[in-house]
Amino acid sequence: MIRLLRSKIVWALSLMVLVLLIGVIGYRFLSNYSWIEAIYMTIITVTTVGFAEVKPLDANAKIFTVFLIVTSVFIFGFAISVITEYLLGRNSLQILKRKKVKKRIDSLSNHVVVCGFGRNGMQAADRLTAYKKPFVVIERDKEVIERHEEEILFVEGDANEDEVLLEAGIERAQYLITAVPDDAENLFIVLTARQLNKNLFIISRASQVTSQKKLQFAGADKVIMPDKIGGDHMASLVVMPDLITFMDKLSVEGEHTTNLEEVEIEDFTNQMDCSSLRDLDLRKKTGCTIIGYIEPDGNYIINPEADLQLQPKGKVIVLGRPEQIRKLNQMFQIG
Repeated sequence: MIRLLRSKIVWALSLMVLVLLIGVIGYRFLSNYSWIEAIYMTIITVTTVGFAEVKPLDANAKIFTVFLIVTSVFIFGFAISVITEYLLGRNSLQILKRKKVKKRIDSLSNHVVVCGFGRNGMQAADRLTAYKKPFVVIERDKEVIERHEEEILFVEGDANEDEVLLEAGIERAQYLITAVPDDAENLFIVLTARQLNKNLFIISRASQVTSQKKLQFAGADKVIMPDKIGGDHMASLVVMPDLITFMDKLSVEGEHTTNLEEVEIEDFTNQMDCSSLRDLDLRKKTGCTIIGYIEPDGNYIINPEADLQLQPKGKVIVLGRPEQIRKLNQMFQIG
């Protein structure tokens, strides 16, 4: 609809320019006006302002003037109606879009709220999309929103304002990722979000080492320093390049390239009797290997023993090729 209206506007403007050109050329050669006089006569004629003629008009010039007035009234009226329709249609479309987005956001629960759609925010959104995890992005830059609004749910505004966070469904959200470049702004976002949702798991970006403890004290569960991670990764490629390259191969980009999976023990116990890793026997059933176990209190066990007793709130970290991971998910209806 908007594209059709835009083409109509181009057509109307073209007709208006054509009428002006015809008027200028007509007065220039029918009445022997100068170019300035011809432009003046054309403007006062098509706008019907009622000023006096530059020179007395003969019969041919008067007939031409009548033709010009009638033609310009219709064309200018058409142009005004098209522009008005375009403005009203665009506003209506924007209102409908906002209502649709609000309805989709209101239907979400246990979703992720991402604050900031810069480099890190965009990477987080890509990863969440790959894992089909519902999320909402809060962004203040309208141009950024317009470029990506077709595939991502956006809320326009500052993420440190209560109203904006509430509009993003912060009270129903499970996670919050604040990826704003400014540490002070991240701090305010963490404080505000923690007040609105006490059970929220908050992951914050930090640029300065001194900001890490402040963000944790404000309520962030995890603080990530992208610059530090990048530097460590590059240094590790020098010290142990093959190991780091192998670790990079353990991709977690999406369902077709996933090599690692995190599974809650309850996903297994709901479908089979198992009290230890040996009882699960995932290697035989799916080809996947359990490389880690997370106890309910958050303690991590690397390469756990087969006789390790499982707890309902625990989790296992599973390694496998993409097809093995898919078999695991299908067998136990995970995800």
